[in-house]
Amino acid sequence: MSVQTKNNTFTAIVIIAMMFFIFGILTWINSILIPYFKIGCELNNFQSYLVAFAFYIAYLVMAIPSGLLLKRVGFRKGIMIGFWTVAAGAFIFVPAGLNRSYPLFLTGLFAIGVGLAILQTAANPYVTILGDKERAAQRFSIMGICNKMAGILAPLVFAALIIRPGDQQVFDALPTMDALTKERTLDELIARVSTPYAFLSAGLFLFGCFIRFSPLPDLDADEEKNPALMKGKKSILDFPHLVLGAFAIFFHVGSQVIAVDSIINYTTSMGVPLAEAKVFPAYTLTATIIGYLLGIILIPRFFSQLQALRWCTILGFVLSGCILVTSQEVHWLGHAVDLSVWLIVLLGFANSMIWAGIWALAMDRLGSFVKTGASLLVMGLCGNAILPLIYGYLADRTGLQSAYIVLLPCYAYLIFYAFHAYRLKSWKRRIKIDYEVPETV
Repeated sequence: MSVQTKNNTFTAIVIIAMMFFIFGILTWINSILIPYFKIGCELNNFQSYLVAFAFYIAYLVMAIPSGLLLKRVGFRKGIMIGFWTVAAGAFIFVPAGLNRSYPLFLTGLFAIGVGLAILQTAANPYVTILGDKERAAQRFSIMGICNKMAGILAPLVFAALIIRPGDQQVFDALPTMDALTKERTLDELIARVSTPYAFLSAGLFLFGCFIRFSPLPDLDADEEKNPALMKGKKSILDFPHLVLGAFAIFFHVGSQVIAVDSIINYTTSMGVPLAEAKVFPAYTLTATIIGYLLGIILIPRFFSQLQALRWCTILGFVLSGCILVTSQEVHWLGHAVDLSVWLIVLLGFANSMIWAGIWALAMDRLGSFVKTGASLLVMGLCGNAILPLIYGYLADRTGLQSAYIVLLPCYAYLIFYAFHAYRLKSWKRRIKIDYEVPETV
């Protein structure tokens, strides 16, 4: 990339921040779609979490193809294609809503995920190179704040558009309705999503056009010409700290999505109306933003990124264990819910510094494998697809609270990576042999 003036760099950063805000809208809106589809399409917990599966499995499918696409057409045109793909996926919600077709909804979610995989693969390199390398972590935190702010607003705005006063009485009355009345009621409920997604589709298409002709610099998609910094490395699989880091991303994002996307169902299971429970994902993401802000202020002045990663993984493990055994109603912020709900909210804070910590450690000393290494880490985002599905399966069999046991192995692995696995530079175990040199007479 050619050297940019400060004004051009600032403009580019603003555009990328807008992209991360859109990512947040598309990603965290799932937290309201899951319970809404569960009611409207008459699903069990496992089936409802297919929303997350269909959306995030695209990251596994598209991570490597996304890199090849960007290399062929360039970053700006690739971003345009990504937004157009997302727009097409959003438009599929229109016929899906009018026909109350859950498989068609899942098809639309997969298409949105495909587009986002392209966009995420393109956006992260921009964050890294637009500005001083020493301040890249700060820029990632700013992008994270944009993403989570959208995550706070999107479910609330979307819920306001599709959930109406008196809907809770309708939800409660569904089991007593005759078949024809129930069918008509559910059709009307699900059809409400069509109009918001039609407008969203049009907006995303236009934003893709804007990106194509924006002042955003087009990056060189070729691999870095510097040789790998470690001898004997022939592929990205020869870097244990990277491969194990991809698994760390898998467990991190999966546990984060479980905390956000499950909290509405968990809260409503305690008798809290959906209209009230819809705000709890916003609380969780607010806790994440607080963590981001503290990271910007405190790192590296008072402690390192690695120390923050370690403390956050330990906190996540402790909170997860407490969620399983806590049973005490508390009154706070106008809500009367079990303490375990607020512990799930605090998981948002625990998750705040984990992404940046893993990314920095996993991408260290990759040499010419930097871009393919980044694609491997993006593939780890499929944890968002698989782990919520496991949670939903356990919730149907052991209960919603007991199902949070899935979080314990996630944070246990993250602790392992933060304290040990990130240091591994070879798959072979090296044994040091100390030779004692005899003293000469």
